[in-house]
Amino acid sequence: MNYFYPDAYQKSIYTINYQKLKENGIKCLLFDLDNTCVPYTSKITPPKLKNLFEDLEEEEFKVIIFSNSPRKRLELFKSKLNVDCCAKAGKPRKKKFLNIIKTNNYDLSEVAIIGDQLVTDVYGGNKVGITTIFVNPMSNIDMPFTKVYRFIERKVINRMTKKGIFKVGKYYD
Repeated sequence: MNYFYPDAYQKSIYTINYQKLKENGIKCLLFDLDNTCVPYTSKITPPKLKNLFEDLEEEEFKVIIFSNSPRKRLELFKSKLNVDCCAKAGKPRKKKFLNIIKTNNYDLSEVAIIGDQLVTDVYGGNKVGITTIFVNPMSNIDMPFTKVYRFIERKVINRMTKKGIFKVGKYYD
């Protein structure tokens, strides 16, 4: 199994077919924050994001911001979005993925991670065995450490592209 290959690939969190996820039994959505939901440098909750999360909760999804960022960063968004958060998630390590799943009494088949990084979000989710959804980053500006992951990610994407199993911009769900 290629741990870096996502189950779905979409342009952004706004183009994901959430109804299809629901039909496939997904009940909990773990959203990465930086460059998935908001640009890394943003401290503002966009109305479009708030509306999306409200719609998802109306559809009875459990929405959790699942980020490697510190709690202080997540607190800027938690109250405005009215969602649970997991700070310093340690992605791609399994521990906090499994804690969220156990604490909320979900089966692995009921959880999906949505993120902009293959090396943290997709790899971590695939190691645990949950659904993985890869989206394009919202910005080219990253945390300094993320630049290392982006370097690895480019190599992985180039390898998958050469094998004909993945192509940037060729979306699927």
